[in-house]
Amino acid sequence: MKVSDFEYELPSHLIARYPTEQRSGSRLLHLDAKSGAIHHLRFTDIVNLINPEDLMVFNNTRVIPARLFGQKESGGKVEILLERVLNETEALAQVRASKSPKPGSLILLEGGFEVRVLDGEDEFFRLDFPGGVLFTVNQSGHIPLPPYMERDDESADLERYQTVYASQPGAVAAPTAGLHFDKELLAQLSVKGVSQVELTLHVGAGTFQPVRVEAVEDHSMHQEMIEVTPSVCSAVEQCRARQGRLIAVGTTSVRSLETASSAGRLQPFAGDTDIFIYPGYEFQSVDAMLTNFHLPGSTLMMLVSAFAGRDNIMRAYEVAVQESYRFFSYGDAMLITR
Repeated sequence: MKVSDFEYELPSHLIARYPTEQRSGSRLLHLDAKSGAIHHLRFTDIVNLINPEDLMVFNNTRVIPARLFGQKESGGKVEILLERVLNETEALAQVRASKSPKPGSLILLEGGFEVRVLDGEDEFFRLDFPGGVLFTVNQSGHIPLPPYMERDDESADLERYQTVYASQPGAVAAPTAGLHFDKELLAQLSVKGVSQVELTLHVGAGTFQPVRVEAVEDHSMHQEMIEVTPSVCSAVEQCRARQGRLIAVGTTSVRSLETASSAGRLQPFAGDTDIFIYPGYEFQSVDAMLTNFHLPGSTLMMLVSAFAGRDNIMRAYEVAVQESYRFFSYGDAMLITR
């Protein structure tokens, strides 16, 4: 397979650079992967598409203000984008500067905070935050909006580029399928009897990196930290017992569940995953998924193509462009059933 097999033409005006006024005010494209049928709905219609015996799995990661600006001791400007938090005082990060910083050098951040460069690891640097990583970024950092939004973060992004159920800080990008849910919609699903459970995948900055190989099989995924708890596994077992569907909210939930199912059945898992899902992959756990519209040629296009079939996905995207759906993080959603 070639990466070009997963590319499509997207007019730039369909890239959603701001969210809808209401979280649940987006559109929803429902793709039946078995028949190929496409239905155009409002996102709130999802309540009618989920059954009481189903289980919805959400990613409760919380986006941290992971973009930092500062300068070297020499005065040169520096931009830092955290990749992942390693512990209370250390993090891996991309560092942009006219010259790469040397181990032991100091970076002075906005607000008077300091960061020391410990060493380099591949394309990342390991940084020491004497004041604590989370405290420093919460005081000095900016929400790291994806580059395709082509704008600086604004105060409203602090709340809107975050799911309403986000509770575990550590992501540098939002699990965007979950951005459509407000508390009222989640309550409606609960009243209907739909079970909901949470896992964690801290989305890393590598999610923004383009695929730089021609052959899909030659691509290596970046690692991200996940936690699938025993309570998630128990909820899935109960869902299976009542013959319900396991519905993953977002590709991050898909990757977490499939990683934890790598032995053939879902088991508790805490650690790193670099699972790469592309056509030919046999899904172990997920029965349906809710997702946003993804970048051309991205690994997420490959993931949804593995789930629904490449031809179904490419046709659905063609229709979505024709119908002027909004694309990417702040855009509309797609529910894929099969």
